[in-house]
Amino acid sequence: MPSPPPVPQEVVQQLAEYFGVLGEPMRLRILNLLRDGEKCVQDLVEATGTSQANVSKHLKVMVQAGILSRRSEGTQAYYSVEDDLIFELCNLVCDRLARRIEQQAENFRAFSFVGKQ
Repeated sequence: MPSPPPVPQEVVQQLAEYFGVLGEPMRLRILNLLRDGEKCVQDLVEATGTSQANVSKHLKVMVQAGILSRRSEGTQAYYSVEDDLIFELCNLVCDRLARRIEQQAENFRAFSFVGKQ
C-alpha cells in the first residue's frame, strides 16, 4: 500500500491554529453560551462573569477563525455560531473524554478494597 502524500506545512499550520482557538477555556464557555442562539456582548459578559475587554478579545479571535459571525445593531454587537459543525466536533471530544473517565472509574472500582478482607 503506498503511503499518503505528505501534508503541506501550510495546511498543518492552519489546522493547528484552528484547534488552538478551541484550546482556550473561555472560548469554549462562550461557544456553549451561543449554543442556544445569538447573544450580544453584554449577555456574554454577564454570563461569564468576566470583563467586556476579555470577552471581546475572545470573540474577535473566534470571528477571525470563522467559528463565529458578528452583526451590529445600533451600538450593540451580536454574535452567533457560523458553523454548527463546531458543536459536533466538541461533542466528539466530550464523548471520548467521558468514555475515558468511565473506564478509569471502572479500573478504580476493580481495585477497590471495599468488602475484601
